[in-house]
Amino acid sequence: MNNADIAWMLTATCLVFFMTPGLSFFYGGMVSKKNIISTMLQSFVALGIVTIWWVLVGFSLCFGDSVYGFIGSPMTFLGMRDVGLAPNALLSPNLPMILFAMFQLKFAVITPALITGSFAERINFKGYLLFILLFSTFIYAPLCHMTWHPDGLLKLAGVLDYAGGTVVHMSAGIAALTGAMVLGSRINKTNQPVNIPFILLGTAMLWFGWFGFNAGSAFGANGEAAMSFATTTCASAAAMVTWVLIDLFKGRKVSAVGTCIGAVVGLVAITPAAGFVTVLQSLIIGVLGACLSYAAIVVKNKTKLDDTLDVFPTHGIAGIFGMVATAVFAKDVGLIYGETETFIVHLVALIVVFVSVFFISFLLYKITNKLIPMRVNRDLENFGLDQSQHNEQY
Repeated sequence: MNNADIAWMLTATCLVFFMTPGLSFFYGGMVSKKNIISTMLQSFVALGIVTIWWVLVGFSLCFGDSVYGFIGSPMTFLGMRDVGLAPNALLSPNLPMILFAMFQLKFAVITPALITGSFAERINFKGYLLFILLFSTFIYAPLCHMTWHPDGLLKLAGVLDYAGGTVVHMSAGIAALTGAMVLGSRINKTNQPVNIPFILLGTAMLWFGWFGFNAGSAFGANGEAAMSFATTTCASAAAMVTWVLIDLFKGRKVSAVGTCIGAVVGLVAITPAAGFVTVLQSLIIGVLGACLSYAAIVVKNKTKLDDTLDVFPTHGIAGIFGMVATAVFAKDVGLIYGETETFIVHLVALIVVFVSVFFISFLLYKITNKLIPMRVNRDLENFGLDQSQHNEQY
């Protein structure tokens, strides 16, 4: 084991941890004043719930001995058994196994937290806590195992996901779409951000933490990490500027909210490709990702779908585009290099993942709703979730 690699991965793990509080500020600033605490807490509480789940069984489901390439055996690392300072030849040959596990934990934490933006301002907090556990067990764990475990089905098929475009953003975005459909629209769809400085702060924290998200996925202090750092920076910058230019072209004033959304879209779009593409290609991915997500929001706003904070148009659409863009630009195996196999595999995987996550999440929402009603009643929604769910106010 190399001390430089260990130091970098400790840093990267801290950076990814930083993203979940960043998300809470990003989402919290976008909702109405009476729902800001509840919205922010939905992100924060995932740090506790998912961590306990991860230690008990989650890590083993994600990275335990493969069961038909679909999911890890819950007994392999049950209760973090045999997860210590020694490296694991299959999973973490150059790192302590416990460090690898803690790095991967932070991905598992933020994924269900991302979903919360779709049903913000109307969710029963207790129902949400149950949904976190169900989503993590029946969607995140199998998808993580299939994509990132060396014996996973998608991994063996040739699917490339450098840092979570499929595992994190597609799964969260699709589950968000399902959640918005199942829970229905809010009573009053105001969409007036309560605290724009919070949104700016949250974006900065997310962008900063994303360097650990993407560059950390090199699992060492090396050139690949440096390139991932660069592509992450450039894609986000390109998407942010593109979002601003689209607003100007449409005759709108440049808004802080739009600028921040553009930056986050770029981060999402580059995530699956970060270690596989050049800096120039990352600029293209950022520009196209922003255009697609912007268009998706315009289309969504013409429908009755109440995805409160546009989780599907930003994380879902940008994640889907990032998966396809990876198959187009990935070094040596991408479509632009004359190779078609990776591109075809990604298209098939995209369809399979979309359909499976959509229907499984739909089922999980229905199960949760039977056990604990997921939506608050009309009076509590009008009163505000901060007071009705937590007896607190901003």
